[in-house]
Amino acid sequence: MPDSRFGRHVQVRYDQTGQSYSRTRQPDPRVAAVINDALRGAATVANIGAGTGSYEPERTVVAVEPSRVMIAQRPNGCAPTVRAVAEHLPIRSNAVDAALAVLTVHHWSDLDGGVAEMLRIARRRVVVFTWDHNIFREFWLVREYLPAAAQTDADLAVPIVRLISLLDEPTIVPVPVPHDCLDGFGGAYWRRPHAYLDPAVQAGMSLFTLTPKPALREGLSRLRADLASGEWDRQHQDLLDSRQLDLGYRLLIAEVA
Repeated sequence: MPDSRFGRHVQVRYDQTGQSYSRTRQPDPRVAAVINDALRGAATVANIGAGTGSYEPERTVVAVEPSRVMIAQRPNGCAPTVRAVAEHLPIRSNAVDAALAVLTVHHWSDLDGGVAEMLRIARRRVVVFTWDHNIFREFWLVREYLPAAAQTDADLAVPIVRLISLLDEPTIVPVPVPHDCLDGFGGAYWRRPHAYLDPAVQAGMSLFTLTPKPALREGLSRLRADLASGEWDRQHQDLLDSRQLDLGYRLLIAEVA
């Protein structure tokens, strides 16, 4: 039985999507470089919705994570972890230079409350890594093969305009996805389509774990057939030589007054 302090649906969602994170969600150094640059000058960081610790800078003094499944996969030597949710951070006001949230705000039950808490604990800066559904919905995987997953993404995604409003006009940095991205988030395999047929890869993506499996079968069967026949390559010839692709991933950087 999930602890009521953490919200039943919040913990269930995290536990569902987090089971293969230590295998499929390794941090990509190019994404990490963008995040670390945004945290430049911050001597202390709180990582909110920290998961298994991907993109957690060495300056992290506390990590906050509600899911036991995710916490269990955190490596030895990482930052001290507190089991809590973003909406109720057990951290005093102005405690750290920066508060960081990486691909997590879409899981929060109260976005306004979570962002307000990050602004409360941060002395200098709040950094949020997320994605813009208006761009991601044009991704070939969801547009051509998995419309049910596109709906899952639409339901999950936090509108960028809402985050901009809550963070009071932050700086927005596009984060293109490298063709050989090491982190298996939703758009990571845009040039390696066979990966989307791998159950282990699917288990680390909300797109798959939060969409009913029957709704995915037909589209995945078509993808498998198109890959076998070479049709996918013919339709997406323009991607085969691309080294990176903008799929809507964005870093929002808000300076705290």
